[in-house]
Amino acid sequence: MRAGKLLLLLVAALVAVPIVAVFSAWLSIDGELWQHFASTRLPQLLGNTLLLLVLVGIGVTVVGVGLAWLVSMFDFPGRRWLEWALMLPMALPAYVLAFVFLGLFEYSGPVQGWLRANNLQLLTVADVRSAGSIALVMVAVLYPYVYLLARNAFVNQGRHFVEAAQSLGASPWRVALTVNLGMARPAITAGIALALMETLADFGTVAIFNYDTFTVAIYKAWFHYFDLQMACQLASILLLLVAVALMAETNARGKRAYNDKQGEHRRQPLRGSRGWLASALAGSVFALCFALPMLQLLHWALADMASTLDPHFRRLVWRTLALASMAALLTAAVAIGLGLLQRYSERGWKTRLISFAKLGYALPGTVLAVGIVMPLGLFERISLPLKDALGLPGQLLLGTVATLVIAYMVRFLAVAMGPMESALSKLKNSIPEAATSLGADRLRLFTSIYLPLIRSAVLLAMLMVFVDVVKEMPATLLMRPFGWDTLAVRIFEMTSEGQYQQAALPAV
Repeated sequence: MRAGKLLLLLVAALVAVPIVAVFSAWLSIDGELWQHFASTRLPQLLGNTLLLLVLVGIGVTVVGVGLAWLVSMFDFPGRRWLEWALMLPMALPAYVLAFVFLGLFEYSGPVQGWLRANNLQLLTVADVRSAGSIALVMVAVLYPYVYLLARNAFVNQGRHFVEAAQSLGASPWRVALTVNLGMARPAITAGIALALMETLADFGTVAIFNYDTFTVAIYKAWFHYFDLQMACQLASILLLLVAVALMAETNARGKRAYNDKQGEHRRQPLRGSRGWLASALAGSVFALCFALPMLQLLHWALADMASTLDPHFRRLVWRTLALASMAALLTAAVAIGLGLLQRYSERGWKTRLISFAKLGYALPGTVLAVGIVMPLGLFERISLPLKDALGLPGQLLLGTVATLVIAYMVRFLAVAMGPMESALSKLKNSIPEAATSLGADRLRLFTSIYLPLIRSAVLLAMLMVFVDVVKEMPATLLMRPFGWDTLAVRIFEMTSEGQYQQAALPAV
C-alpha cells in the first residue's frame, strides 16, 4: 500500500504542476502589454469563444437529444443499425472533418464551383470560414456525447411514470417534455458539458478555419511571439473557463438521479411514410457526419497515394503508433495501481486525491503543454551547471519522448480509470480474501486473481487511451521532440497550407 500511496502522490503532483505553473505566470505582469491586449485582442477572443460555445451547445442539444429520442422511443426501418451507426462520428477528429468541409465548400471548391456552373450564384458564399461553419463541424463530431447519454437515459426509463402521466390526461407531447426529458435531464446536461469542454479545448479545428479563440492565441503567443509567459497567462484564462463549465454542469445536475426501471421499455412502431421519414432523418445525419466525409477522404487519399506513401509517411505512422502504445501501457498501469488503492481505501484524503488526479482530462492540450514546458524550462536552466560538470548532453526532460508520454498519461488517466473502476467494483471481496487465507502474497494475489479478472477492462482502457493519443493534436504539436512528427501533426501542417489532398491519407 505504501507504493500505491507514493504513486498517488506522484500522479497528483504531475496534475498539479501544470495548473500551478500557468497561474504562477501572473506573478510577473507586463502592464503595458496587457493593457494593449485587453483593449484590442481579449474582447475578440472572449466573444469568439463564447459565440462558439453557444452555437455548439444549441447544436449538440438539438441533434443529440433529437436522435436519442427518435431511436429510443420509436421503431422504424433501419433503427437497429442506425442506433449504433450514429455513434461513429465520434471517431472522427474535429480537425479532420474541418479540412474536408473546407475542401468541399470553399469558394474554389467543387460544391460552389458546381453552383456557379449551373447559374446558382445566389447560393454561393464568398467566405465559409465563419463561426457558424465551425459550429456545424463541431456539432457533427460532438453530438454523440449527448446522443449516447440521452439514449441510455431514455432506454432506462420504465413505463411507470409515463403511464401515470397518461392516466392523468397528459398529451404525448406533455409527457415527452415533462416526464421523459425531465428524467433524462442529468444525463443530457452531462453530455452537453462534455461537448462544451471539448469545444473549449479544441485547437485544430479553429486553427484550420483561422478563427481566433484562446487555444489559437496560446499557440501564437508561444510559437509566433516566443512569449511563454503570455501563453501561460492566456492558458490560465482558458482553464478558468473550463472550471466554470465544470461547476455549471455540477450545479445543473445537482444530486438528481432518476433510475426508475419499473415496467418494460417499449418503442412505438412508425408505419408507412412516417417510418421512412424517420429513417431518412437519422440516415441523413449519419451520411453527412460520417459516411460522406470518409468517402471524400478515401477519394483524396487514393488520388494522392503515390506521392504521399513514402518513407517519411511510414515514419509518421511508426512514431504515432509508438507514442500511442507507450502512453496506453503507462496510463493503464497507473490506472490499475490507483484503482486497487481506491478499492482498499476508505473515504478520505486518498479518494479525494484520486478524484483530483483524474482532473487532467479537463486540462486542454494547450494548457497542459504550456503548464509542463514552463517549469521544465526553469529546471533545465537551473541544472545547466550540473549537466556541464557531469558532461551530460542536451536537455534532460524538456522536448523528450518520455515527457510527452507522461503528459499523455496526465491528460487521459480519467479515460483509463473509468473501465478500471467499473471492473474492480464488480469484484467480490470474498475472492481475494479466500486467496489471502490460503497464503497468497500481494504479488501472487495481483497476478493470479486481480489481473485475470480485470483483463478485459485493462485492454479496453489501453484501447481508449491509444485512440485518444492518436487523435491528440495540441499537446503533440507543442511538446513533441524535434523530428517526432505524428499523423496529427502532419494533418495540421498540410491543412495550414491548404493542401487538403495531401492531408487525406494521414487522416484516413
